[in-house]
Amino acid sequence: MKKLRAAITSVGHYVPEKILSNAELEKMVETNDEWIRTRTGISERRVLENGATSDLAVPAVQMCLKNRGISPEEIDVIIFATVTPDMFFPATACVLQEKIGAKKAFGFDVSAACSGFVYAITLGTQFIETGAYKKVLVVGADKMSAIVDYTDRNTCILFGDAGGAVLLEPSEDESLGILDHRLYSDGTGGDFLYMKGGGSLNPPSHATVDNKLHYIYQDGKAVFKVAVVGMADVSAEIMERNNLKGEDIDWLVPHQANLRIIDATANRMGLDKSKVMININKYGNTTAATIPLCLSEWWHAGKIKKGQNLVLASFGAGYTWGAVLVKWAY
Repeated sequence: MKKLRAAITSVGHYVPEKILSNAELEKMVETNDEWIRTRTGISERRVLENGATSDLAVPAVQMCLKNRGISPEEIDVIIFATVTPDMFFPATACVLQEKIGAKKAFGFDVSAACSGFVYAITLGTQFIETGAYKKVLVVGADKMSAIVDYTDRNTCILFGDAGGAVLLEPSEDESLGILDHRLYSDGTGGDFLYMKGGGSLNPPSHATVDNKLHYIYQDGKAVFKVAVVGMADVSAEIMERNNLKGEDIDWLVPHQANLRIIDATANRMGLDKSKVMININKYGNTTAATIPLCLSEWWHAGKIKKGQNLVLASFGAGYTWGAVLVKWAY
């Protein structure tokens, strides 16, 4: 009996119009363009001035569905990866479902920070492989500007806003689609990257606002040390599990957190930089949106071809990390 594969059959993305450049950040905090670029690879990022995370997702999804030529009512499942939901509940997947008119779909959110999309696409794969559903929409979107303290130079230089989406469908060809995945988490990393305010641990109050607990906190050095190893290790592992070498990989699609982490991952995989998708310079770290944003930009530019091997890799708060091996299907 043939194994049912989940294949990416369409992609879409959206970035807001407003650009926040390094030069503009120089006026807000004590930093400079050269310092930011040499340490992170970021020159500018996008900011959504009006609206919520779901408003980043809607145009990305509409592009994705238009590319496939299907209506929202054909969607069975919506999996929405985000750490900046419109609100705690209802799930942003449900907000999105209503906004796009996906009346027959059920949906839920996934919270795995920068690994959110990798976790979500792995979940979506299971829905397809079991034969339970035919069309699963996997969305990664974050309005990081909503939780960034623009007086904190350690974090405000890093993050931007964006949305991305992919459609998963059953593949008629067993050799195409999501071929393998490895996911990990380590809760001991919770002390180094978090937002402590707003949940049941620290409900909103004057004290939580005064102490800036509703903003993202990151110990950059501590996170960098584990991220640079974790993302490289899991990428190498997914290759070893599938007997692949550097020359067998057409594209590394890395989470866009830091150019040095991306370079270390590519080096570990034995990949030339020409095989690495990089757009961190334009958008910064858009958390759950980085990987689908890359996929959509590169596909629209005609750079991804049917039958190519892609490795999606991420590392994020939790800690969470993982990699997915994809044989491109369309």
